[in-house]
Amino acid sequence: MSEGAMAVVKPEMKSYIWVQTTDGSIQQVEEEVAMFCPMICREIIQTGMGSSKNYAISLPQRVNPAIFGLVLDYCRFHQVPGRSNKERKMFDEKFIRMDTKKLCELTSAADSLQLKPLVDLTSRALARIIEGKTPEEIRETFHLPDDLTEEEKLEPLNNVTDDPRIRLLNRLYARKRKELKEREKLKNVEVEEEHVDERSVDDLLSFINGGNGGIYEKYSSFFSASLTVFPMHQVFNSVLVDLT
Repeated sequence: MSEGAMAVVKPEMKSYIWVQTTDGSIQQVEEEVAMFCPMICREIIQTGMGSSKNYAISLPQRVNPAIFGLVLDYCRFHQVPGRSNKERKMFDEKFIRMDTKKLCELTSAADSLQLKPLVDLTSRALARIIEGKTPEEIRETFHLPDDLTEEEKLEPLNNVTDDPRIRLLNRLYARKRKELKEREKLKNVEVEEEHVDERSVDDLLSFINGGNGGIYEKYSSFFSASLTVFPMHQVFNSVLVDLT
């Protein structure tokens, strides 16, 4: 190179990975961004897929194109080295400001891509949404079908992956099951204490008319004296008080 000549710096060539989303569309993703997703990284290393359009990596069914775009936004930010914890926290707080439906879809997509940091982030956000809500409110929030009995709704959920959302739900359900049992116990006590007169009308008439030392015989002098002073319904009410 002659003196005074300027050195030409060639731009760094980026490598790309080809992926195919659930709608069949194929797109290129920067390799360093794609490799941030463990599932994609494994496909590249183990199968050699993603090297061209004809060998695009098929993404899981739960990763639709719109949600995959959000996943890539997350990866593009977090794969850059040197960012401070404060920067990452500020980004994450803004990133999860979305409606509940999209947040659920993002959680499922991140789980399918085995992107644990994003799974943890979205799961904590969902846990905050359902905290303090009843099972009915949770079903309404997440548009879940309400075709279960009250007891079935409170059955503990299987939590193989130790999902914080499910842990929170199971704690809530345990508390509700306890309240339900206490209500049932109180109801049974009230039924036992309630006295029901199972005598037939004939039995009652026989009792009133003197059969086996009936009420008429017992209170004959009372009836004679009272009827001249009190109306009939007052006398009958007095007798009922004694019966009970």
